[in-house]
Amino acid sequence: MTILTSLLQLTNYKNPFLRTLVPSIGLAYGLQAAVAVPSIIAQSERFYDLSGSLTYLSCAALSLYLPAIRARSAAKLTGAPLPAWPSLADALQGKGGALGFNWRQVVLSAAVSVWASRLGTYLFQRIMADGEDSRFKNIRNSPPKFLVAFAAQATWVSLCLLPVLAINALPAATFAALPAAVSITDIIGILLYVGGLSFEVTADRQKNQWVQEKKQKKHDEDFLTRGLWSKSRHPNYFGESTLWTGIATLSAGVLASNAGVAGMGLAGGLTGKIIALLSAGVSPAFVTFLLLKVSGVPLSENKYDKRYGDRKDYQKWKQETPKFIPKL
Repeated sequence: MTILTSLLQLTNYKNPFLRTLVPSIGLAYGLQAAVAVPSIIAQSERFYDLSGSLTYLSCAALSLYLPAIRARSAAKLTGAPLPAWPSLADALQGKGGALGFNWRQVVLSAAVSVWASRLGTYLFQRIMADGEDSRFKNIRNSPPKFLVAFAAQATWVSLCLLPVLAINALPAATFAALPAAVSITDIIGILLYVGGLSFEVTADRQKNQWVQEKKQKKHDEDFLTRGLWSKSRHPNYFGESTLWTGIATLSAGVLASNAGVAGMGLAGGLTGKIIALLSAGVSPAFVTFLLLKVSGVPLSENKYDKRYGDRKDYQKWKQETPKFIPKL
């Protein structure tokens, strides 16, 4: 018996949600531990953000293909013909089949993959250019603190991915029981995701262009107050919170339905719906909490307050520009 077969049997819970949740979270912590060891030895944060993006991609892919992996493993043990791998194209045409995907599973997994690939590439290019990340200045030389940072990243991935993991855990019968038409939560969720991602990408590009122009001595500004940065002091973080709200909205429309509650293996009634909604809502709630209270806005605000807090132009920008939600 292979290690994979053993792990599949060990996590073959009766509850379909746990069958997907436990292996996916286990993979998140396993990948982060694998990157943490050499990073701690080298005292380097160079691959920290990139490993986070790769963990998002890996966990999303595992949750999507896990039912097919289990079915093929079981067939191999019994000597039966191996079922075919599900097709992404068939899912988008509504031809998923028993082991196939629903279009919402494909869209949500792709949405996470696009965001993770874009952000991971952007942050990796930035640290390669800068040489270091100021967030790790006081922890890269402390193995326990550095290890906690990697564990925190695994937790971040797990909580943010929860609505996607829940959707990918649902059997085909659940989606077959839903109305065939695209729902209002589908539309709102996709619009929020596209709008949030566009906002984040635009803000990051404006910031990067501003940095490059400063290096080329095209301006002597100490902080960016143009473009989206004139509408919000942290437009990139607002965009990230918005896109995860979109992912949660699309997920909640399915998970909180009677079919979704049953597909997650939950008891019917109000309790089941609340648990389903919490599974979707924990993602944007956790992201927004981190950005506003822990690692995003506070770190940035404190850094700039120390540098420019006594300047009138900086105080004017702070007074006239919202911290998070952009002004019209």
